[in-house]
Amino acid sequence: MIQHQNFTHDNLHRGCGIRQKEGDGMAGRSKAEFNEKGELINKEALVKAEKAKLTRSYAKMDAKRKKNAESLISSAAFMAVSLLELEEIINRKGYTEEYKNGANQSGVKKCSEVEVYNNMAKNYLSYMKQLDDMLLKDKGKQEEGDELMKFLTGGSGN
Repeated sequence: MIQHQNFTHDNLHRGCGIRQKEGDGMAGRSKAEFNEKGELINKEALVKAEKAKLTRSYAKMDAKRKKNAESLISSAAFMAVSLLELEEIINRKGYTEEYKNGANQSGVKKCSEVEVYNNMAKNYLSYMKQLDDMLLKDKGKQEEGDELMKFLTGGSGN
């Protein structure tokens, strides 16, 4: 958990390097550069670093699954960095914004960036779950193979 402008939040995902604390060897928040609107200046570099980190994290997948996972990894890297950018924008603008529809109707509504953030966070978590499930399936196959080898070599299967 890290602190950022008077609030704390947990990682969206245990492996999301974008929100890791400085000094852990990941693509950290300290490398993020924002313009005056809160938009990332170095977004492409951060996406590239996050993609490389995710690729390493899921390197133990079999070749077929790894090929299928490439687009998920690319999208997840983009979303992780975009969520970081949206957090910064929300921190600067706030969670609500005023609106005015015509002469008589006005009020306060949820900021549009908050809505985008919420939807993207759900999608990001879904992508990461898919990647984790793919990795766990490979791990399960490996464990089954280990049990079979143990049985065939004279060890017990249980």
